Amino acid sequence: MAETLFVSDLHLDEDRPQIIRGFRHFLEDRAPEAEALYILGDLFEYWIGDDDPAAPFEPVMASLRDLGQRIPVYFLAGNRDFLAGSGFAERSGCQLLDEPVALDLYGTPTLLMHGDTLCTDDRDYLALRARLRDPGWQERFLARPLSERRQEARALRAESHRAQVAKATAITDVNPEAVAATFRQHGVDRLIHGHTHRPAIHRGDVDGRPVERVVLGDWYTQGSLLECTPAGCRLTPWGCR
Repeated sequence: MAETLFVSDLHLDEDRPQIIRGFRHFLEDRAPEAEALYILGDLFEYWIGDDDPAAPFEPVMASLRDLGQRIPVYFLAGNRDFLAGSGFAERSGCQLLDEPVALDLYGTPTLLMHGDTLCTDDRDYLALRARLRDPGWQERFLARPLSERRQEARALRAESHRAQVAKATAITDVNPEAVAATFRQHGVDRLIHGHTHRPAIHRGDVDGRPVERVVLGDWYTQGSLLECTPAGCRLTPWGCR
């Protein structure tokens, strides 16, 4: 049966080798059965530039390249790996996508996002995001030595963790009005995203039209895999092995 797979928020890190092993197992044993694989951001805990050798991830790159020779593998950047560019694409064999991505998924108009821009109540995060996505900031950051970039990435990660702990759950989740506006703007029936680490399939309506929002989970606490076929989409546990 025709099938397309979606994953997000693996947050691969050399300090979590079991997740690297689990993802390679997925790439080599499960993903080849599908027609295509979409990675919806935060594949890495952080990505400090394509010039980083990132030796712990070379086995993952090799598995991605091998899979890419069998089925299309698409990558949409998240808030942790937005600096992944053409060098990453060459090393991994992934096809880079610009957010948002609209596609016809077995007859259902579908939109793909990482999901962070839907969290409009988290104004501190959106301000930080705007700063990090500024081309001038990125140019200056990428000009710095790898050691300095790695140190700053770790500091930003620690700061982000502290901020998430201090914020109310509702603030770090998607804003319902932002979600509804996204459905209206793009005229789709299904939205698939990650980022919030709250895996679920939400069904509702926008202006009387039935819609479905699928949220992918991360891979270091619960793990999730979205399997979509012409019959519909199913969110199943995966990872954390």
